[in-house]
Amino acid sequence: MAQDIAPETSQDALFEPAITEADISSYYPEKYPTKRWENLQPAIDLNQTPYQFSLFSADNGEDGARLWSQTKSIFAYGFGVIGLIALLPEDVSNWDKENGIFNKWSDNVKEGPVWDRDTGPLNFIGHPYFGGVYYQVARKSGYRQWDSFMYSALMSTFYWEYGIEAFAEIPSIQDIVITPVLGWVYGEWAFTTEMSIRADNDEVFGSTILGSTALILLDPVDSLSIGINTLFGKEIIKAGTSYVSIKDVPIDSNGKTESQIQFNISLQLGDGGNYNPTKKHQVAKIKDPIDTGIIGMTYGFGEVFLDEYWQLADDVVTEYSLGLYFSKKFSARVSYAKTKLEQLEVGTGNEISYENYSLDSQYYFNTDSNLRPYFTAGFGEMMWEKNEELKTFQVNLGTGLHYKITNNFAVQLDWRHYYSSSSNTSEDTIAGRVVYLFGKGER
Repeated sequence: MAQDIAPETSQDALFEPAITEADISSYYPEKYPTKRWENLQPAIDLNQTPYQFSLFSADNGEDGARLWSQTKSIFAYGFGVIGLIALLPEDVSNWDKENGIFNKWSDNVKEGPVWDRDTGPLNFIGHPYFGGVYYQVARKSGYRQWDSFMYSALMSTFYWEYGIEAFAEIPSIQDIVITPVLGWVYGEWAFTTEMSIRADNDEVFGSTILGSTALILLDPVDSLSIGINTLFGKEIIKAGTSYVSIKDVPIDSNGKTESQIQFNISLQLGDGGNYNPTKKHQVAKIKDPIDTGIIGMTYGFGEVFLDEYWQLADDVVTEYSLGLYFSKKFSARVSYAKTKLEQLEVGTGNEISYENYSLDSQYYFNTDSNLRPYFTAGFGEMMWEKNEELKTFQVNLGTGLHYKITNNFAVQLDWRHYYSSSSNTSEDTIAGRVVYLFGKGER
């Protein structure tokens, strides 16, 4: 059961000064004992060092036992699937058993990470969904958003990209970033949505069937854990809920009994006017210094100026990026640009596919103002014809201007210079982009 709210203390700036009806509050049925970080009492220095990492220490009263139990269950599910696929015929699994599946895993790990060619729905729906599932494992164990994001990043990178999925394909650059970052956005939404459904007697539009379906979709790991606990009649996996009991039940008029597993399911028929389950009023009083507002996406256009070595015409590029805006002074993001460039040879009319992706960081000045100059630096690769064999490692350095419009929107204009020592080439880009920050945006 969630802990009671810690009393307010004058020395802890994390508490709101007053709680009114307008404040965020929720009614959580007592049958749902998941902890919420907002109802714990964190270290008093959290605002001074907001990015401290308590995932392995549970310094604030988080449920480390539940986190570890859920993690073990995820590993069991994943490697159980690996074992099942290994038993399938090669024409079904597409695994080269003669070479050995572990040799395949080793080769893929050594080759990665690469820029994959997955479709948009898979990259921007599928991967964030599973990143959000990992995120909720920690969030529902009492960890705050930053720790839950770090847990998702560790699981999606080492358990999935360099673990399970590496048995089938090379780890992906996009997936390593998109899965935990956008998974944070989805996971926090799913977490708060589940809390609202729980507070409404597990119903959606007055239906327990819709409510149960929604709860499974929002967090399949927790739901599967509950199902396993239900199957065996005991808490094998520390799930958020467990409606299981074993009782001796009379089976005839002579007093004969048998032990039965009780599945405690409440189905309401009628208007439910006399149904009043016990509820516990809890108020989310603690402000988390780190939330989804630090997640930023950009979209824009620019002009690429190529080295003469490539014999290609300069042209307009489309740019995207996804990253974390840690503070008004510092951000880090993965950037991607693409276009088609025409060959300079007269009369050919051939076009070459151009891509540029890099991990960049920005340091901003004049942070008290809406207009902020910044330096940017990073490293990445330039690739031709979407061919991993035709790519060149680059480092980049540049400068730009950031203008805040609202807490959620900003615009940027910058110049970056790229250099490759392997090909001894230099490129430049000038680009403008719109920045969107999720959640409440800039703090």
